[in-house]
Amino acid sequence: MFVFRDELKKIDMGGGVIRQYLGAGRNMNAQHWDMADGSVVKMHKHPQEQFGYVIKGGFKMIVGEETAELKAGDAYFIPPNVLHEFIAIGNTEAIDVFSPVKLDFPWKDE
Repeated sequence: MFVFRDELKKIDMGGGVIRQYLGAGRNMNAQHWDMADGSVVKMHKHPQEQFGYVIKGGFKMIVGEETAELKAGDAYFIPPNVLHEFIAIGNTEAIDVFSPVKLDFPWKDE
């Protein structure tokens, strides 16, 4: 029912990307991200819908055919099976929520 971030394992994904798995419910799960300035989560897609919220810093994002720059306080929705990419602008912190549950990541995992 409760998650305490200071007790969560930090997973180094490489290239300045650190994630912490926040947990899962029956239909969704969530991750916390810390990304160094200029770090990239390369173009990829997955069958889950994705919602994200930028806590600090920002992203240059590509979602399908659209590109935008997001800053702290902005959010994004990514439909299933749509290619997308993140490039951190400044030291960036964000939360991602996936539905249905996403556990398989196309890069280094636990």
